Amino acid sequence: MTTTAVDDVSEGASAETDERDGAGRIGAGRAFAWMLVITGAAGLLAAWVITIDKIKLLEDPDFVPGCSLNPVVACGNIMKSDQAAFFGFPNPMLGLVTYGMVVAIGVALLAGARFKRWYWLGLNAGTLFGVAFCTYLQYQSLYTIRSLCLWCCLAWVATIFMFCYVTVHNLKHRILPAPRALRNGLVEFHWVVPVLWIGVIGILILTNWWSFWTS
Repeated sequence: MTTTAVDDVSEGASAETDERDGAGRIGAGRAFAWMLVITGAAGLLAAWVITIDKIKLLEDPDFVPGCSLNPVVACGNIMKSDQAAFFGFPNPMLGLVTYGMVVAIGVALLAGARFKRWYWLGLNAGTLFGVAFCTYLQYQSLYTIRSLCLWCCLAWVATIFMFCYVTVHNLKHRILPAPRALRNGLVEFHWVVPVLWIGVIGILILTNWWSFWTS
């Protein structure tokens, strides 16, 4: 898998030079750009569906979202919770804006755009906020609301991949400082962190409702 790395992260100094112009602006490979487009589109789709269902739920309190499949996978329970409007408005409205921005950045990179260091740091900070917020919502979903939303799970996975590979990109181009051994290890084995991260979430979901899954 390392030979087909996102953004060709295993290539080396020549690839890094090709992605940096004379003004110090840094671009990205097509694979990385497509990763942003795909994960951003997945998050945008999830936010859009949840927003539509939330509107229907406000219109009709008895409305049952299509992804409410059983007592555990019950999107309606998530949408009715206080955590679903953490900032005072429905959370997916934030996703409609932020995931749309990620898609736009990915498309710009596919068109050959290159950005300054501060821009890449801003993207990294944005994805860090996104993954931290998703982690909070994961905890609330598993241990407070005790329900799952499949569309939320899609957004979680998309955000985790987004954050991990933006971080790898910034490490590769030394936008983020890190010891050489750590940087080389994360760039070479870029897939390990997101796979383990998502695997841990899967194990938590499995064990949290073990009696339901096995009944």
